[in-house]
Amino acid sequence: MSNVSDLDLSGIPTDLHAKILSQALPYIREYSGKILVIKYGGNAMINEELKADVMEDIVLLSQIGVQVVLVHGGGPEITETLKKMQIPSVFVDGLRKTDEATMQVVQMVLAGKLNKDLVNRIHSAGGRAMGLCGVDGHMLECKPLRADLGYVGEIVKIDPSPVLDALNAGYIPVIATVGCDAEGHTYNINADTVAASLSGALKAFAMISMTDTRGILRDVNDPDSLIPEIRVSEVPAYFQDGIISGGMIPKIECCVEAIRRGVRHCVIIDGRIPHALLLEILTDRGIGTLFK
Repeated sequence: MSNVSDLDLSGIPTDLHAKILSQALPYIREYSGKILVIKYGGNAMINEELKADVMEDIVLLSQIGVQVVLVHGGGPEITETLKKMQIPSVFVDGLRKTDEATMQVVQMVLAGKLNKDLVNRIHSAGGRAMGLCGVDGHMLECKPLRADLGYVGEIVKIDPSPVLDALNAGYIPVIATVGCDAEGHTYNINADTVAASLSGALKAFAMISMTDTRGILRDVNDPDSLIPEIRVSEVPAYFQDGIISGGMIPKIECCVEAIRRGVRHCVIIDGRIPHALLLEILTDRGIGTLFK
């Protein structure tokens, strides 16, 4: 295992250096050798400076012995590509209706352009990455989630072997959320769902979901009302009180599912904060909402 003095903190602000180095050692010991699944999305995947921060954080975590698995979606890029190809984007209950033509674009963008771009960025930041998707080794086997959504998949079987093989070979697996069925049809799968299911199958120590919110707020109009910790048993009450609502519901359900599958910690963090991953993992305070 690397020690604190070995860390490559180039590109990280000097004030953050001191904070990380003074608090990091116990967390390095806690996470070293364990699997951490990161669901990557939101502005952190669009803004170039934030994207660079995330890649640096992932490489640094890998250098200190954390077995990082990066799961990514790419909704905005898919929408933009469909627009250029004059294919309309249709959403039903917040989910993209995916016909055969749309699925071809989804696979091209997720498993092709975005996945390989992230692999390349990790290498440029000093890491070793390998791009995968759920079709590789039939890692994510699916069935249609709903007939009216077309090729939107529900996971029915997971084989984590390709991810474990990549980790054991010293690579950071970068997973595009495209799956397949037994007949070879490909499916678009929700990235939060993939991250939660894969976390369980990998027996991950922790899962982090990067979003465009600070976490769970007791008052959505008060950014200082962050709830730092929530027990899974408390989640129904938060639903009932309307504290967890709208687009956060499926994200929280995925966190709960991951905990039930044996993941020790699940955290929702604000990916708009520079070096959010390091602040969450390697400092005493953390910056998001922890589910346990």
